[in-house]
Amino acid sequence: MSDLLATVPDQVPAGAGRRRFARFLGGKVGGGLVSLLLVAVLGFFLFRVIPGDPVRTMTRGAPVSEQQIQVLRERFGLDQPLWKQFLDFLGNLLRGDLGTSYTYSRPVGELIVERIGPTVLLVGTATALAVVLGLWMGSRAAWRHGGAFDKTSTSVALTLWSVPTFWLGLIVLMAFGVGVGPIPGLFPVGGMSSPDTPPEFLPQLLDVAHHLVLPALTMVAVIYAEYLMVMRSSLLEEMGEDYLTTARAKGLREDLVRRRHAVPNALLPTVTLIFLRMGLVVGGAITVETVFSWPGLGLLTFEALRVPDLPLLQGIFIVLAGSVVVMNVLAELLYRVLDPRVRES
Repeated sequence: MSDLLATVPDQVPAGAGRRRFARFLGGKVGGGLVSLLLVAVLGFFLFRVIPGDPVRTMTRGAPVSEQQIQVLRERFGLDQPLWKQFLDFLGNLLRGDLGTSYTYSRPVGELIVERIGPTVLLVGTATALAVVLGLWMGSRAAWRHGGAFDKTSTSVALTLWSVPTFWLGLIVLMAFGVGVGPIPGLFPVGGMSSPDTPPEFLPQLLDVAHHLVLPALTMVAVIYAEYLMVMRSSLLEEMGEDYLTTARAKGLREDLVRRRHAVPNALLPTVTLIFLRMGLVVGGAITVETVFSWPGLGLLTFEALRVPDLPLLQGIFIVLAGSVVVMNVLAELLYRVLDPRVRES
């Protein structure tokens, strides 16, 4: 009788998988909310340690009296104790109010919405190209590890990754944007569009794409090495697994073994990196946008740092950090879908 019972499979309670997923989802979302709270706290106090007086910086060169400066402090709430400023900041944040910019005298939310489109276009395009290029080169380098392609591609990627972004941007700008003598440059040196472009959709689209080439090229050159190195390392770990030997024994060609079996499993460690980079898309690239005068959040951050414009800096920081937290939670959920080991844990 005991032997008969031993052969009966354990019954999994109906809905146990859903309850397990609900606990998993609740834990991840709860952790994300705690992270967002810590981001808000850090965003407030971090920019309070920046040296400089915003009011005196904004009134530099203007004939203002101490009384007028005090009025401006009261207007911006800088005369309040730090704890009072913090409580006001949290209260406004819960209502979706990021404050008013000192420099532009406009709601921070409106400024971020205006600048987020160019940033997503630039950084999103560069990230997509870097992911495709890095994963393709990383898989080929690992599959032929030790060969000429592996050594060359890895060396070039690491060299570009180590180059300061602003320096590389200036080199790209001088090489392809600045003309030599009577020869004009191939690409625009700054901005997102030309003022003399016809207002029709197609000319505007081509003009924006023309301006996008150099800043996107600079970003791709710097960040594609991350995906190449992670993909190469992951694929090297997979190459000694038994399932690849089985696939070869079935008569599959090496290209099919790599594409159908090795690469899908090696992609798992890159998921988190890709999603974290997607979270950074809304933050822009301060150096690239500054070098090429690209009107996105990166350039807006650079302008806010010069004052310093505390509400604007806080708003950009919260949007950037919040997007990274959200993308990290989505990466954890996608990991559960892609990897059965995570789903069963």
